[in-house]
Amino acid sequence: MSRNEKAIFTNMCMIYKEDSILVQDRRNPDWPGVTFPGGHVEYGESFVESVKREVFEETGLTIENPVLCGIKQFQTKEDERYVVLFFKTNQFKGDLRSSKEGDVFWIKKDELKQYSLANDFLDMVSVFESDELSEFYYYRELDDWKKKLL
Repeated sequence: MSRNEKAIFTNMCMIYKEDSILVQDRRNPDWPGVTFPGGHVEYGESFVESVKREVFEETGLTIENPVLCGIKQFQTKEDERYVVLFFKTNQFKGDLRSSKEGDVFWIKKDELKQYSLANDFLDMVSVFESDELSEFYYYRELDDWKKKLL
């Protein structure tokens, strides 16, 4: 069995201040709903630089010191490993603005369930906020997709 596989790397960032978090209401029909900003890592780009770039493109904010706080992964239909690197930070500057990706706005953490959320977003938030969890993992068991929070 080969140790090599094709992979797609992406990122997502929870930006927070006091009891509020910055969310994005995504316009993408493939994965719509409220989530955190983020996107694809470009070829040759560092993971930290990619999350800083994606956050700026989607929110207008320049973040500093994003901390890697977890990952999400699954196999695509093309059998590629899709990896989402979870970052968080409370250090940012700039003027908030929405983008073609979706509207961005601040909400209170305890109001999150009142919004139409992207699929499995609450499970992802558990990984972002937990000191005990570090991974959200989808796997196939027979013909069904299962998930684990590790």
